[in-house]
Amino acid sequence: MAGKLMHAVQYSSYGGGAAGLKHVEVPVPSAKRDEVLLKLEATSLNAADWKIQKGILRPLFPRRFPYIPGDSLLSLCGFFVRGVEVGPGVTNFKTGDKVVAILSHCLVKAFDAYEFFLLACNIANLRHIIESGRLAEFVVAKKSLSVARPPEVSAAEGAGLPVAGLTAHQALTQSAGVKLDGSGNRKNILITAASGGVGHYAVQLAKLGNTHVTATCGARNIEFVKSLGADEVLDYKTPEGAALKSPSGKKYDAVIHCAAGVPWSTFEPNLSENGKVIDITPGPSAIMTFAFKKLTFSKKQLVPLFMTPKGENLNYLVNLVKEGKLKTVIDSEHPLSRAEDAWANSIDGHATGKIIMEQ
Repeated sequence: MAGKLMHAVQYSSYGGGAAGLKHVEVPVPSAKRDEVLLKLEATSLNAADWKIQKGILRPLFPRRFPYIPGDSLLSLCGFFVRGVEVGPGVTNFKTGDKVVAILSHCLVKAFDAYEFFLLACNIANLRHIIESGRLAEFVVAKKSLSVARPPEVSAAEGAGLPVAGLTAHQALTQSAGVKLDGSGNRKNILITAASGGVGHYAVQLAKLGNTHVTATCGARNIEFVKSLGADEVLDYKTPEGAALKSPSGKKYDAVIHCAAGVPWSTFEPNLSENGKVIDITPGPSAIMTFAFKKLTFSKKQLVPLFMTPKGENLNYLVNLVKEGKLKTVIDSEHPLSRAEDAWANSIDGHATGKIIMEQ
């Protein structure tokens, strides 16, 4: 497809919100060795996309303008696409296959404070992690980070998995130690912002394990979160919800923290002796708390989680959706030609489940 143009969405400066997005035509990329060129079917929008537009990683990222959003240290490129062409070395896919793909390819891990500091200060590392944006008709992905999409899983159903679903999976299995086959000791889990993109996956995945799930959300979503399997649900605007106290009096072995603005002092009295808070959107205060707890040998820990998914984990989640054991709740769907509507919806901050864009 060399020389052909494609529709893409970009912005040319920090700030501007939805009004700052522009629809343009840019060259179609080419698949190199071990890569596949993909045509967009559906993609999910993540809060980090518009936060980067606001400048949360300034001046390190974006490295240049204009910028096609959708891929960053905090928001990985996950979407369902229709395969178009494959590069040399690709034998597991053929032209026309439908796949789920992840663009970025940094390691999956929870960083310690020193590593986070180096990462934040090292432009070379950021360049390794950040690749081309995904709000475009065509993108290039690594074959190792692309998995087949079975016909039982629609593009819209699965579009959130490579980012939100895998963030929930990583937090629960690696950081919280939950075994999703139901084995292992029973754990008490708290999930904040449980009606959101990551939260609604986290509730469902946690209940596949041997867990008791307490969840927080707004009043309008209490019944929805219960329908996902949560054992008890708190309205975060009530005194009990703000204090994060389990109605049954349980102490939490792990907190999957998907919200923002909750101080450590609120979590600590609600944690079990060795309880931990896994913060999926850690800021400077979370990093400082993490370091302090490590230095003081506290049994209660805060774990800042920076996640990039693995192909085998993505395949696992796709199969859960196929088997009806996991579902993506769709807040709204927007055509790529109206990306600014999806952008404004995400900025509003009250989406239930995932915001989806389709070609």
